[in-house]
Amino acid sequence: KYKNKFSWAWVAVLFIFSFFFFPYRRPGEPPLIKGWLPYLGVVLKLRKDPLSFMKTLQKQHGDTFTVLLGGKYITFILDPFQYQLVIKNHKQLSFRLFSNKLLEKAFSISQLQKNHDMNDELHLCYQFLQGKSLDILLESMMQNLKQVFESQLLKTTSWDMAQLYPFCSSIIFEITFTTIYGKVLVCDNKFISELRDDFLKFDDKFAYLVSNIPIELLGNVKSIRKKIIKCLSSENLAKMQGRSEVFQSRQDVLEKYYMHEDLEIGAHHLGFLWASVANTIPTMFWAMYYLLRHPEAMAAVRDEIDRLLQSTGQKKGSGFPIHLTREQLDSLICLESTIFEALRLSSYSTTIRFVEEDLTLSAETGDYCVRKGDLVAIFPPILHGDPEIFEAPEEFRYDRFIEDGKKKTTFFKRGKKLKCYLMPFGTGTSKCPGRFFALMEIKQLLVILLTYFDLEIIDDKPIGLNYNRLLFGIQYPDSDVLFRYKVKS
Repeated sequence: KYKNKFSWAWVAVLFIFSFFFFPYRRPGEPPLIKGWLPYLGVVLKLRKDPLSFMKTLQKQHGDTFTVLLGGKYITFILDPFQYQLVIKNHKQLSFRLFSNKLLEKAFSISQLQKNHDMNDELHLCYQFLQGKSLDILLESMMQNLKQVFESQLLKTTSWDMAQLYPFCSSIIFEITFTTIYGKVLVCDNKFISELRDDFLKFDDKFAYLVSNIPIELLGNVKSIRKKIIKCLSSENLAKMQGRSEVFQSRQDVLEKYYMHEDLEIGAHHLGFLWASVANTIPTMFWAMYYLLRHPEAMAAVRDEIDRLLQSTGQKKGSGFPIHLTREQLDSLICLESTIFEALRLSSYSTTIRFVEEDLTLSAETGDYCVRKGDLVAIFPPILHGDPEIFEAPEEFRYDRFIEDGKKKTTFFKRGKKLKCYLMPFGTGTSKCPGRFFALMEIKQLLVILLTYFDLEIIDDKPIGLNYNRLLFGIQYPDSDVLFRYKVKS
């Protein structure tokens, strides 16, 4: 009896706190949707079916509105012709402030908020993820792929079965890590597998880490993070053979601002590792999944790869003779369209900015105000699922980004050409600097799998999205599928 009274009293207190102490809508501000849950706001409705929920709010309130999500007020801008309002207002809408706070919560990196020079110098290191440096990375990646496939997979002359997600995560993690950080010559496989298992456990809690939930309430994730950071310390990484330019340049910058033994260097490397693989793994999964479920897509991509190999005088034989340049991989428009279509259907990457001062945004439909301390966001799934832009957007169509045998880059809404039509990598200052590396890695891996292996899906069933990492990148599948593979005779 007394417990019930006590519980209802707390509910009443929370409601009063929510409505009297949380912000209310001011004149000139977008519609405000707080939900009925104090602090959490509409987070439960959003996670249940994000796209449908956001479309409902769009229908009720228009293309711009503010919602309460986990203690944060986020103003969403859904009209693609208004995205520039977010992208161009660098002084008042800060990506760096938002990202630095995220890095501290997720990876325990604290110095970036105080040291702008280090931030700038680390940003310059991204130049080693493009141009000639990218070609060097791709060459190293191909050698690492060769080692993995020749030692493990090319010996599979009879059918072997595997769950698709662990298959993709195992290969992507090992190839990415060894390409960027190098190899440990002694007990390399054990080191990689343990690091991968710990990383996946850490990533599983990522959405909770970047929220305001104390890390002590998230089980053993704090100890796992500490273990990974120690593994990626300067002392341990100095033992690696074949380190990349981008890693070495970042290490040089970090040792300029930290003592060599400072574990926060390892925290920086964890953040970079997460950025390198956390979205590539699910992208690889979805590309494989859709190819396995759509024989017409598989046949078209295989035919395109075969034609390229023939035109370059390469044949599949014993061993691993295939070698494709960045330009040749880029010419595989059917393969690229397949990957882009998988990204369109699975990406919930949201462009988010921190409002540094009260600001009035001037749009074609009118002016509206946003408050200092709030967040402003672009939510691309609305764009990706718009039937005016993409016919039957719920369907997978491998050739959606092909037109007249060339890459299709022109899409329209309301009769006007869209500047942004596919946004899995973000946009503006927050656009993923490693996007070229990630795309080339997925292309290389798919070329090898489709050239050397027979692939068949066993669990031919529809798979949905797991919204555990909502607003942060490519969504994981809500279940897995069994497939089988063997080396082609």
